[in-house]
Amino acid sequence: MTRRELLQTVGISIASQALASPSTPGLPGTQTLDWEGDLSERMMDGAHRFIERKIGESTAQRSNYWKRDLASPTAYGKSVELNRARFGKIIGLVDERVPVVMERFGDNEDSALVAETGSYRIYQVRWPVLEGVFGEGLFLEPARRAVGFAIALPDADQQPEQLPFANRLAATGFEVIVPVLLDRTSRWSGHPDIHATDQTHREWIYRQAFHMGRHVIGYEVQKVLAAVDWFHRRNPSAKIGVAGYGEGGLIAFYSAAADTRIDAALVSGYFDNRQAIWSEPIYRNVWGLLREFGDAELATLIAPRGLVVEYSRTPDVINQKGGLRTPPFDHVAAEFDRIDSLIAPGFQVKRLVSGEGHVPVGPGSTAALEAFAQALGAGGRIALAGEIPEDRRRSFSSIERQHRQVRALENHVQGLIRGSERVREDFFLYKVAPELADDTWNTELRRKTYPAAKFVAGANRYRQYFREEVLGKFDEPLLPPNARTRRIYDNPKWTGYEVVLDVWPEVFAWGILVVPKDIQPGERRPVVVCQHGRQGVPQEAVQGNTAYYRDFAARLAEQGFITFAPHNLYRGEDRYRWLSRKANGIKASLFSFIISQHEQILRWLGSLPFVDADRIGFYGLSYGGETAVRVPTVLEGYALSICSGDFNSWTEKVAATDLRFGFMYSIEWEMPYFDMGSTFDYAEMTYLMIPRPFMVERGHNDRVSRDQWVAREYAKVRWLYAQLGLEANTEIEYFNGGHTINGEGTFEFLHRHLNWPKRKA
Repeated sequence: MTRRELLQTVGISIASQALASPSTPGLPGTQTLDWEGDLSERMMDGAHRFIERKIGESTAQRSNYWKRDLASPTAYGKSVELNRARFGKIIGLVDERVPVVMERFGDNEDSALVAETGSYRIYQVRWPVLEGVFGEGLFLEPARRAVGFAIALPDADQQPEQLPFANRLAATGFEVIVPVLLDRTSRWSGHPDIHATDQTHREWIYRQAFHMGRHVIGYEVQKVLAAVDWFHRRNPSAKIGVAGYGEGGLIAFYSAAADTRIDAALVSGYFDNRQAIWSEPIYRNVWGLLREFGDAELATLIAPRGLVVEYSRTPDVINQKGGLRTPPFDHVAAEFDRIDSLIAPGFQVKRLVSGEGHVPVGPGSTAALEAFAQALGAGGRIALAGEIPEDRRRSFSSIERQHRQVRALENHVQGLIRGSERVREDFFLYKVAPELADDTWNTELRRKTYPAAKFVAGANRYRQYFREEVLGKFDEPLLPPNARTRRIYDNPKWTGYEVVLDVWPEVFAWGILVVPKDIQPGERRPVVVCQHGRQGVPQEAVQGNTAYYRDFAARLAEQGFITFAPHNLYRGEDRYRWLSRKANGIKASLFSFIISQHEQILRWLGSLPFVDADRIGFYGLSYGGETAVRVPTVLEGYALSICSGDFNSWTEKVAATDLRFGFMYSIEWEMPYFDMGSTFDYAEMTYLMIPRPFMVERGHNDRVSRDQWVAREYAKVRWLYAQLGLEANTEIEYFNGGHTINGEGTFEFLHRHLNWPKRKA
């Protein structure tokens, strides 16, 4: 048993020993809590039910984001421009492409001409997309004048050389580009000086890119659109189509939705109802997709241009933090039929192709290819497969080609990480306080401070942005707290009550309230909310003397503070990760739950007759320390915050690939938050605390980070507090220890800023 598992077991044991019978008295003025069993599991079960309900409601609510004008194709295009822009944002389609040149390349061993038949030639090609990023694959050039232009996309586990329908399109007279996609192997995932990982290449790029507001999907759409740039530049009036299978079907579909220069799309082995997108491989996770876009809605972004959906067998994928299987035909047909409920029937040229009896066909069946060609105005006849061209290359390696693709995208993301500090400053700090952007030397002995009130007023909209756009917020009002309590501790100096509060019908807040026994009638005291870390339970913060928490909630109560140890949802290993994954689809995250639970906790604590609602502080360790720079920054009801064992250079911690202790090499695959690296790191999150007091507690031997990282990020915080004349409101304490509550300087900080006298031990 690991140390973490042992502590978890101890926590459960403490809980079971402490639980009183249903008849145990509770806190006066509350109902009796009579729930039994593991409340952390009960909370997790309810949270999953809640998010599944919200996913179910998303389909009907999408109409709130659309204002389609069907008066004409031009009017329609304008009416969905904002939808298209939002779609491009969430798939990471945000970087300007470089000018494109289609390069045929080779050497004495492997000439540029790969193969040829009597009707077309095949060349190996590459083309620039972004700085340092190239598309790579094959170019099929017909022997006669082209009847059209197409980009054909294989599944992720297919090579461009293995896509028969590309050859049929070329034999028919289409110029065809076949890009290589990142595959589902893990050969190049990792760092040679650290270790390899079992993440597929697609997940490896997804995890680092997602945090920077990019996506493996967006990168591959960019490669397609760069090829469109090339076709379009050569012939602006040319008809251009995209066709793909499996993962290539997804990329073809998304490309056509994103760019109106694409005249038709053939989507094979992908189209379906996306309500369970959370169960698909992790690299398909798109922030907020279901809030506005199902596959039917994306089809309307292609309208009135042509769309062919081919019902073919989906590639079988398992154990990739999700999987793929062929959906029933009636699911696909129902989603396809839903298109007509969003736009007028006949407004879009579209067709659903399947085999007799609605069995899967293709990919690239004759019926689907002919419908695709017709949508491009190239007639209705598609050439048969014909002769199989012989590859002339002698030393070509598809493995090395894949290596180039993976490394180029990794290098691009890592470059974004290295430049992210200035991007964040430009996004937030220098917009709120432009005077602070002056980098010239100051010759004054003392620099004038920037007005704190002015900064706080300017930062308010960033607090809203942080909550709604980065962490996500549920659009459901809180229920009345309906507090239920029971006494579970009776210490000579304090009493402990287990507390449950309603949040939403399926979701509750749970924690332990510790009340000193010497509170006088009419007296109102400060509260310290004591937050556990990953896999913790509230009891560990109160009693048990665990090495991490050292009973800090009870120790503070002995100093006369009221304390509350809430439960946060990061318990149960992958159950909370899957909860966050489900939430991502409707633009929410784990902290969308946690913030609302704490909002209810603050409301209830502030209503208690012995609590001073203006003196409620927050103190959290580890994941609780992560909470300390997310929840109190959003909820201004917290008078101060202390982050222990977590303060960090978060962008690097989450997304850098050259760090042994980074999350790119850990099991915590829920850590990336979409575009957080370009908007907020720990300094920027802490800026939202201003003018309230903020403190960092850091053990020199805490392997969560490095002292130099913590010091550098905290220096930015202290600098800004000083520029605002608030340097007395922030501090950092280092101690010679590890990942634990130290409880020395932090206790002094709480006494000072919550205005409560220190007692002798």
